[in-house]
Amino acid sequence: MKRFFNLYIDAYRGLSAEAWFLALVMLINRMGSMVIPFMSMYMSAELYFSKSQIGIILGCFGLGSVCGSWLGGWLTDRLGSFKVQAASLIMVVPLFLILPQFRTFESLAPMIFILAMIADTFRPANSVSVARYAKPENLTKAYSLNRMAVNLGFSIGPALGGFLAMFSYDWIFYGNALAALLAVIVFIVVFAKRQPRNAPITLNKKEINLTTKDRNAYLDPQFVIFNICCCLFSMAFFQLLSTLPLFYKEAKEMSEGSIGLILGFSGFVIVLFEMILVHIMEHRFTPRFVMIAGTLFAALSYFMLNMPFGIAWLYLSMFMLSLGEMLTLPFMATITIKRATLNTQGAYMGFNSLAFAAANIFSPYLGTSLAENYGYPTLWYSAGLVLVVTAIGFSWIIKKMV
Repeated sequence: MKRFFNLYIDAYRGLSAEAWFLALVMLINRMGSMVIPFMSMYMSAELYFSKSQIGIILGCFGLGSVCGSWLGGWLTDRLGSFKVQAASLIMVVPLFLILPQFRTFESLAPMIFILAMIADTFRPANSVSVARYAKPENLTKAYSLNRMAVNLGFSIGPALGGFLAMFSYDWIFYGNALAALLAVIVFIVVFAKRQPRNAPITLNKKEINLTTKDRNAYLDPQFVIFNICCCLFSMAFFQLLSTLPLFYKEAKEMSEGSIGLILGFSGFVIVLFEMILVHIMEHRFTPRFVMIAGTLFAALSYFMLNMPFGIAWLYLSMFMLSLGEMLTLPFMATITIKRATLNTQGAYMGFNSLAFAAANIFSPYLGTSLAENYGYPTLWYSAGLVLVVTAIGFSWIIKKMV
């Protein structure tokens, strides 16, 4: 027991103070993660949209996320990660407050697009901040700490959102706005005058003068293929935020509160195990092996959903999906940032975020269409097979990259 405790402490040792502060900001922001997990149920139960309409609007969220990811990476290389993160958090506050007023399909779709675009400029800027404030020897740990904060917030947000949704769905929008406001206040107070330890040569200049070692992220063939694999992984994984809540409600007849708890369980598992798991894995296995294993665990979790067992089995499936997430996503970020140079970190992280965002365009529509036309079993078998193919893709391309 003492050995395990010491290993757990070692998993957190050596992280910079700035890495902890970035995690705190992310924790506060993600504690308000109530809107997206309940968006499909909100549109179904409150607005009476069809599954096709729900899929299209969630696709608008994905399109906005793509635009925001590209824009966030582009702005980060020119304005710096601090300004981009602060602006994103400030601007989403009023958007969350007014979103409940848009109740028709025609008005909600563009608002979701705008919200996602502004919110997701934050992602590449935040990823670059982690790299610039982290100690080089603890880069993967720093990303894992940031993700731990995301998932701790995500374990609280959906559970609270499920409780609030039982009274009124409007409250989940207000909760998200409050969390963003608190996050930006803490972020500005802590980072306004802090200088990054790994600053790029040309930060804040109007022109980016690339060196001969700098590559264009969008013209890097191996990185393009890597991002295609990341996109396929995300298309399957993001069923967690679109069709999986609907599956729990319609096929398993779970209440909003119960759905919030099982979604929150995912975050709890990641908070409890990710740091120590990454600490063990990065010293014993290659990133290629870890990402292949993580992708296959995620595939298994979807196959498990087609087995006719009870609530405990659903929690076990969620545990497997969380395990896949823990083994895959931190190393995606590490491979991406190591592929970049200091001058192109924003572009590389923006491109990688764009791969996730692009999945948000296709994932909800394809998922809801498969569920509506062919049933949930077909959806879960399809998601699992996509992840198996993705594991093969990761095995091939990462071997060439590292």
